[in-house]
Amino acid sequence: MIDGASPPRIAVVGASSLIGEALLQELRARKFGTAELHALDDARELGRPVEDDERKLPVGDVAAFDFARVDLAFFCGRAAVSQRYAEAAAAHAWVIDGSSAFRGRADVPLVAADVNGSVLGGLRRPALIALPGSASVALVTVLAPLHALGELAGVEVATYHAVSGSGRGAMEGLAAETVDLLGGRKPKVRSYAQQIAFNVIPQVDALDADGVSLEERRLVDESRRVLAVPDLSINATAVRVPVFFGHGLVVHARFARVVSVVEAQRILRRSSGVSLVDDASSQPLPTPAVAALSADRVHVGRLRAGMQRDRSLNFWIVADNVRKCAAYNAVSAAQILVNRDH
Repeated sequence: MIDGASPPRIAVVGASSLIGEALLQELRARKFGTAELHALDDARELGRPVEDDERKLPVGDVAAFDFARVDLAFFCGRAAVSQRYAEAAAAHAWVIDGSSAFRGRADVPLVAADVNGSVLGGLRRPALIALPGSASVALVTVLAPLHALGELAGVEVATYHAVSGSGRGAMEGLAAETVDLLGGRKPKVRSYAQQIAFNVIPQVDALDADGVSLEERRLVDESRRVLAVPDLSINATAVRVPVFFGHGLVVHARFARVVSVVEAQRILRRSSGVSLVDDASSQPLPTPAVAALSADRVHVGRLRAGMQRDRSLNFWIVADNVRKCAAYNAVSAAQILVNRDH
C-alpha cells in the first residue's frame, strides 16, 4: 500500500512500448523521481533495456514478477497482457491500466484525471483502475467544462488518429512507406490494410456488423462514462492520418441552452488541462506538429458558434496521444492516489 512515508515502489508493465517509455519519463519529471522502479514486459518484448533519466533499466519478465513487491503498477502494453496479469496484480497493488482490456467493465473505475479524478477518492483498497483511450481523454477534457456550463445535448465528432496510437511498428511503417514513395518506389504496406503515407484511412480498428469501428464505439462509451451522462447522444467517425504524434478532433457540440463563444472561452481558459487559442490570439492554431507536443495540455482552437446558431459550438482539439492523453493521465491518476493517502 502507498503510505506516503517512503517513496512508492512502482512496476511499469509494457515499459518498452511508446507509452511505457513516456510514462517512465513522466514519473521522473514529477513526484516519483525517487521511486523504486521495475520495468517489465511480456516475453516477446524482452531483450532491450529502457532508458530512465540517463540510465538503463533492465526489462524483466512480467510472468515471473511478484506484484507483492510494489505499491503501484502501470500497465502500458497490449490488452492481452493486461487481461492476463492486471487483476492478479491488483490483489497486491494499485493497478492503473492504459489498455482497452477493462474500460468497458462497470466495476472498474474509468478515469480521466483532469475530469473525474475525484472517483479515486472513494477507493479504499488496492484496486484496478482503467484509463480511457487517448481520443476519449482529449474529447472529455474539453467537453466536461462545457457540459458544466450549458448541459450537453449531443456531440458530433470526427477524429484524426496519429499512427503512434498503433504503436512503434506503425510509426516505423509510416516512415518506411514515406521513404519508398519519395524514392519513386511503390511502398510496401506494413501496418494497415492500406498505405498510410500521403493517405487518409477512414477506419480505426475493426468494423462491426453495423459498419461502426471499435474505436468509434469506445469513444462513445468511454466519453459517456467519464462525463457521467450515460444517454448522451454522440456520433463519431474515426480516421487514421499520416501523422506520427498528436490526435486531432473536429467537434460539433449541442447544448440544452444557448452557450456563447465568450462564455465558452471564459470557462475553457480556467479549465484543468486545457489550453485555448482564440481568434484574437497571435498564437498559431494548434496542430499535431507543434502545439500537441506539450505533455500536460489538450489544445483547443477554431472555437466558434454553430453555423445555424442552434445552441451549438464548433471547435478543433489536438493533443499528444502518447504523452498527454496516456502517460500524463496515468501519472496524474497515480498522484491522486498518493496525495489522498498522505
